[in-house]
Amino acid sequence: MNMEKEILQVEGLTKTYGRNENRTEALKGISFRVLEGEFLGIMGASGSGKTTLLNCIATMLKPTSGRIVLRGQDIFGFRGGKLADYRGREIGYLFQEFELLDNLTARENILLPLSLHGVAKRQADQSIQAISRLLDIAGILEKFPSQMSGGQKQRVAAARALISDPAILLADEPTGALDSKNSKILLDKLAEVNHAGKKTILMVTHDAGAASYCSRILFIRDGQLFHELRRSLSGESTADFYERILTVTAQLGGGSANVL
Repeated sequence: MNMEKEILQVEGLTKTYGRNENRTEALKGISFRVLEGEFLGIMGASGSGKTTLLNCIATMLKPTSGRIVLRGQDIFGFRGGKLADYRGREIGYLFQEFELLDNLTARENILLPLSLHGVAKRQADQSIQAISRLLDIAGILEKFPSQMSGGQKQRVAAARALISDPAILLADEPTGALDSKNSKILLDKLAEVNHAGKKTILMVTHDAGAASYCSRILFIRDGQLFHELRRSLSGESTADFYERILTVTAQLGGGSANVL
């Protein structure tokens, strides 16, 4: 990992829903940086603001105030074609519930982002061969979603999110609809994409096991940054990191702002 280069800056981000007595502050001035090649986890209770944060980065939501800067560009200055290019080329989004189109094969689902952006067939074929081998789905490319297991669907969805070689992969509870065996398969593949491909990943999760694959975790409580937990650079094992994550999640009801 390049420990020097920042790829994403989130600065003073707020998001408010509703007005007057119906006003809800989902995000309350969150700021953090993401390094190129980092595998960053975001954890917090339901309603803490973690998915709102992810959707702001994806431009699916517009924040009330603050800035999000990707590769030196303020993403909320994008309009029209530039915004479409950002959504299609700079970010990949992996949803919890797959969001595959039922009437398309795995191949067609994966290639959809490239088709929408006019990528040449030869280049698209090369890209899908590489990503399907990496995610171990080459044998199901002609199947429809109804013919796939949940784990296969999520790996197809991951291939679709990665096919455009985005600057950053956003994953919202990617193991939430999977059993433990398929969760591990997916997380092992994402870790491989992160380490071998140097892909920056930002993953929202409530699962300490999934979070233990990350190199750093931000804990959010009530729309604010609560804790930051880093994997030891001396080679801390996933099991040891998992235990530290459990310790922090147990403290989330207490109140602190430490870096552990």
